[in-house]
Amino acid sequence: MTEASHHIISYRKLTAVWGVLLLLTAATVVVTRLDLGPYKIVGALSIACFKAGLVIAVFMHMKYEGRLLRTLLFIALVTLAIFIGFTFFDVLYR
Repeated sequence: MTEASHHIISYRKLTAVWGVLLLLTAATVVVTRLDLGPYKIVGALSIACFKAGLVIAVFMHMKYEGRLLRTLLFIALVTLAIFIGFTFFDVLYR
């Protein structure tokens, strides 16, 4: 049997990522208060995707997983995006 390896992330790195997440949250609030027209949603969702990527990579330790698990996560997220896209198209063309 192989022994599972554990990845220990330093408190400094976790605190830095937490700080970046707080800054990105503030950036989301700023973007939603600006008059950007339809780009307001694009900006807020882009920031939200980046924040989700940070959480998945660092706090869920996905950055240390193998290629198979990362590929499966990518497929699941793409499938989710497709279903959300179909929902938007359904609402748009009613």
